[in-house]
Amino acid sequence: MDARFNLFDNEIALRFAKRFANAALVIVQSPLPKSTQELVSLRASQINGCGHCIDMHTKEAAAAGESAVRLHLVAAWRESTVFTEAEQAALALAEEGTRLADAHHGVSDETWARVRKHYDDDQTAALVSLVALINAANRLAVIVHQKGGSYEPGMHADFAS
Repeated sequence: MDARFNLFDNEIALRFAKRFANAALVIVQSPLPKSTQELVSLRASQINGCGHCIDMHTKEAAAAGESAVRLHLVAAWRESTVFTEAEQAALALAEEGTRLADAHHGVSDETWARVRKHYDDDQTAALVSLVALINAANRLAVIVHQKGGSYEPGMHADFAS
């Protein structure tokens, strides 16, 4: 199946992408560890079935030095020994924040307490913003059938200014 619409070949979509990238830049420049950012983005993208974002965040994480073992185990993080307690809290928040329709209470108090145990206010703000932003990105790509496989690390870096 081909992409329905090229979001990178439309003036309105490009203007939106620039603003979207600037919002993402706030998170990228935050004190939330880069590895956590990529793991959270990857997990939400897996849940949402976004091939483009899975491709992007797997490759960006690998380019930043993330191990293949950890990347392969993100989908089964609860059954893995390779993630820290802080990363597990972030992954739980990503899942619960992504599966809002599946969990009518949203993010549980237990998960929130785990996040607050490991992340300060600025990191928490970045983490919550990241979960919202990656879910929006997933929806954009899934709606237009943006495919994974051709992403190269850093290729969208020029959108932010």
